[in-house]
Amino acid sequence: MGMMPLDIARLRLANQQITDHASKTPPEVVAALGAVQAQDYRNALWAVGLRLSQACEADVERAVASAAIVRTWALRGTLHLLASADVRWILELLAPRVIAGSAYWLRQLEIDDLTLARSRDLFRDALCRRRLLVRKEAMALLEEAGITTTGQRGITILWHLSLEGLLCQMAFRGKQPSFALLDEHVPGAQTMSREEALAELAHRYFVGHGPASLRDFVWWSGLTVADARAGLELAATRLRQEKVGDAMYWMPANPPASERASRVVCLLPGFDEYLLGYADREIVLDAAASRRVVPGGNGVFRPTIVVDGRVVGTWRLGDTARASAIIDLLSPLDADTSHALTQALRDYDAFASGPAELA
Repeated sequence: MGMMPLDIARLRLANQQITDHASKTPPEVVAALGAVQAQDYRNALWAVGLRLSQACEADVERAVASAAIVRTWALRGTLHLLASADVRWILELLAPRVIAGSAYWLRQLEIDDLTLARSRDLFRDALCRRRLLVRKEAMALLEEAGITTTGQRGITILWHLSLEGLLCQMAFRGKQPSFALLDEHVPGAQTMSREEALAELAHRYFVGHGPASLRDFVWWSGLTVADARAGLELAATRLRQEKVGDAMYWMPANPPASERASRVVCLLPGFDEYLLGYADREIVLDAAASRRVVPGGNGVFRPTIVVDGRVVGTWRLGDTARASAIIDLLSPLDADTSHALTQALRDYDAFASGPAELA
């Protein structure tokens, strides 16, 4: 008998290191997955911490502050965490297609080559002197030079210069990300030939996200189908494959150390790779759950409660420092699962070092 949906879900939980903590440090987690979705900074910190046996939020933040982990716009032009050693070759492989696809948007915002050139010079000069600029300081720098930042202009300039490899983001100061020169904080990062990079990205993806299909890899990476297929073919000897229905799934050649068969309850952050890492999410997310996780289909993924690999509800912390966690379930849980959910909340509490009680 081949793999069933529950088997795929459990293997993904293990290979994503949610149930099988193979990595020992925050940079190792990020490198193992290839990249970690990071639109929301605090959620991204928990995405890393969730995949470690013992870690607190400060451990992950220190890795970001030291640039062992880099937050920047990368895959599909969205914010991700990347291991510092991987930043250069991933940007060199993926950014040109994203930048080329943004030409119309740049024209709409009246951001031309001269504006980008002036912006590069401004940030090189300012960051050589100050090392870090928070977002509002970066916007003020542009405005003072006569470069308008209203609407989406300012953030789009920062986005473009980050995809080029000039800027990256460091730890937050208050509620704002700080920007730095990538060369200054990640000098001599690894580069690869295009063929080597395609093979390495495919290998990282299917080892860190498998079982997954070529279609899933295309979605996650933002590569063309032809490039994604080429990368998979180059990496195939280091992977194994299994056909499920009409789809071919690829995964690590060796099974995970502990593919748990017992009931597993997880509190996942918003935008977690367990959901966003795949084009096809039906294995873990039915239509009713999808409406709760992404209300209105607005692209904002709420933190989720996952039982045996499937989403059964959402959760969030209240608005005050001592607020309880607010749980929104699709259906009631049995006593054992409720107990496991309470323990999962305690695990998050230990990570975030902030009091939270189940409500």
